[in-house]
Amino acid sequence: MANKTTHADRIGQPGAVIRYGRDGKAEMVNLVWGLEPAWPDERPFEVVRAEGRTFPNNRCLVPASEFFHNRRGRRYRFTRIDGDHFYLAGIWRPATPRWPAAYAALTVEANDDVRPYAERQMVVIPRGRQMEWLDRLSPEANILRALPPYTFKAELWDGDDVPRQAELAI
Repeated sequence: MANKTTHADRIGQPGAVIRYGRDGKAEMVNLVWGLEPAWPDERPFEVVRAEGRTFPNNRCLVPASEFFHNRRGRRYRFTRIDGDHFYLAGIWRPATPRWPAAYAALTVEANDDVRPYAERQMVVIPRGRQMEWLDRLSPEANILRALPPYTFKAELWDGDDVPRQAELAI
């Protein structure tokens, strides 16, 4: 029997992100998913709205092959139509006395593929463009937006036989 892992189960769990280390070199590290909440009894922030903000520091990339949205008690899995892996634009924060080093994904208004299921989606960066985010090579407005229609396919997902990413391409 496959282990059913829900989106909420991963909050507070370590996940691989790519960022620049203190030595100025790109590194892959495990950080906790979910930024420190303002109050101890609140839920961590796993996503951050991108509109109206800039992110000059602490950018990261979250390697991914899928993302999920829940709607009316059902869970939907989104993958690229072309089957390619991608990155989520993220930010990270260093550890504090009460919270470990952590990251969150950035969100924007959903594209036409995702909009029937959710108003917002995570910022997806196609392979080959990931360094534009990490190195600040393009204006944020060119990156922090939804991809065009016909990029994603949606499928009802019950969590059985959860696929795992077979390889990671940086």
